[in-house]
Amino acid sequence: MTQSAFELVIASTNIHKIRELRSMLKGIKLLDLLSLCDFPQYTPPPETGRTFEENASLKAVHAAKTLNRWVIADDSGLVVPALGGAPGIYSARYAGADASDFDNRKKLLEQMSSLPEEDRSAFFECCIACADPSGLKKCVKGICEGKILASEKGNSGFGYDPLFVKNGYSKTFAEIEEITKNRISHRRKALDKLILFLESIHK
Repeated sequence: MTQSAFELVIASTNIHKIRELRSMLKGIKLLDLLSLCDFPQYTPPPETGRTFEENASLKAVHAAKTLNRWVIADDSGLVVPALGGAPGIYSARYAGADASDFDNRKKLLEQMSSLPEEDRSAFFECCIACADPSGLKKCVKGICEGKILASEKGNSGFGYDPLFVKNGYSKTFAEIEEITKNRISHRRKALDKLILFLESIHK
């Protein structure tokens, strides 16, 4: 008997995030990945959570129940301890509701302009929640530690990538190859904790 493909929806319309997750999940056999781009009539819920975990969970549960499918949802961002944890859960809209990645990076540089080198440490945090129509099944977290530069470097990546250098590396996430970033990032670390669960669902 031939095993059928397992459909999983990535609860996002962010093409960069979808591309990263697709690349990281390509090793799972018979996995048919969809995204919210495939469901244009769907309206995501407001991100009212106070943590990455809460936001990832509410997005996954809402999409799973509404679409009646298995779903994974990612909520992630940059945390700068010297700024009290900012931008944190507001990373995507740090400079305003309609802010571009460039706007957000510009504000971050302005906020950190007077900080000494030792206070420029930061980390990316990613929480990925998995849900089916009955509710939340699992939520995992990954962290990638590094520092924020005083100016942008690199043309790849997205978000705060041109400013972030991972500990142990000399180049920003926007300078290193995509395949390298996808091996060491916060999203990779979170997904590594979820892959065995995803593989077990359709065995």
